[in-house]
Amino acid sequence: MRHAISAVLTTFILCFSSAVVAAQEQTRDQIILAGNLIADADSGPAGPATITVRDGRIVSIDKGLNRPDSGDIIDLSDKTVLPGLIDMHVHLSGDPGGDFWRRATEPDEWGVVVGTKNARLTALAGFTTVRDVGSAPQVGFVLRRGTAEGMIMGPRIQSAGSSLAIIGGHGDVSGFRPEVNDALADGSACTGAMQCAAVVREASKNGADLIKITATGGVLSQQARGLDQHFTDAEMEAIVNSAHALGMRVAAHAHGPRGIEAASRAGVDTIEHCTFADDATIRAMKDNGTACIPTLMAFVGVREGLGKGIYTAPVETKIRATLEQLGKAPRAMRAAGVPIVFGTDSGVYPHGRNAEEFALMIKHIGMTEREVLASATTAAAKLMDLENEVGRIAPGFSADIIAVGGNPLDDITVLEKVDWVMVRGRIME
Repeated sequence: MRHAISAVLTTFILCFSSAVVAAQEQTRDQIILAGNLIADADSGPAGPATITVRDGRIVSIDKGLNRPDSGDIIDLSDKTVLPGLIDMHVHLSGDPGGDFWRRATEPDEWGVVVGTKNARLTALAGFTTVRDVGSAPQVGFVLRRGTAEGMIMGPRIQSAGSSLAIIGGHGDVSGFRPEVNDALADGSACTGAMQCAAVVREASKNGADLIKITATGGVLSQQARGLDQHFTDAEMEAIVNSAHALGMRVAAHAHGPRGIEAASRAGVDTIEHCTFADDATIRAMKDNGTACIPTLMAFVGVREGLGKGIYTAPVETKIRATLEQLGKAPRAMRAAGVPIVFGTDSGVYPHGRNAEEFALMIKHIGMTEREVLASATTAAAKLMDLENEVGRIAPGFSADIIAVGGNPLDDITVLEKVDWVMVRGRIME
């Protein structure tokens, strides 16, 4: 009996000791030696610095390269170290292609598998925070939890879940026989202000971080009824008022000018794509503080698929119409003082190429290197209500940090090859 008790005590002590060691390892400081620190897009390079990370958070930043006696040293002394990047418009559970029929043949759960792959690619590309603005019910929420708990590699995720659409519009199921369309519908389409408000509240109840609406027709859906306003003014106002009352922001997919104008008047926070615009559109955005997410990489993605039998005839027609407008509206919006914030529409093009958007913003919109870097850090963080969490390297912020072999404020294309990534204090590999 005495031997049995002794064995139990020994086992308990060994287990307790192992737990203590594990806890000590988890709290062991990570010391990042940065060859050139860009802590904030607005402050510029600050030279060599030592960043201390503890329990996934930045606890101190000191000038120069200092090697303490304890802690894990991460030597990036030959790199530029800067905040992790933010993409405001991704679809992690989708890959490029025009095979819309897969919605009728693949289970929603497959989106988690695809999303796990793409979350890793996105993080390794230097994007440590994303807004996932359209996925099958629960898929985006599962990916959000998986990356937050460290069970899968990937960025911090805000998820909208399913997009809200008008019945028969962009985002609603179409292209099949009526009974198939009905069977595949997920309850996110609505008609009338009261029903649309109810759908917003259901989305909030079921886990959405924000609301995504398709305020106009879209390019890749099978409906071919134009690219302008879908929801009525009253419906959009009901959606926005309900979402804001619940503390959620609203992102509006919008191509046509009247749809952009109406969504802006309704108070949406961001217009996604911003393809066609006129003076009234831009005035409405400026008057209401609405930001443009230009998603220029989406145009690159669809252009790469043209003429290959990937898209149906109605979709190809819509693609060609939008390609003629590449960057024109966002350029005019920037000139008028409308905020331009980084977002790419990954999933329309292959994931992991997100940083190619930077050069497109400079070329087609006329932005500077500093502006585009801020658009993917501090400006994006503010629109996600994360300005005290991400977007800068500062004490108390999440340890979302990347390293590249050059200065992005001199040559933005260095961000297309990220050498090292940390998300929430976890090194991505």
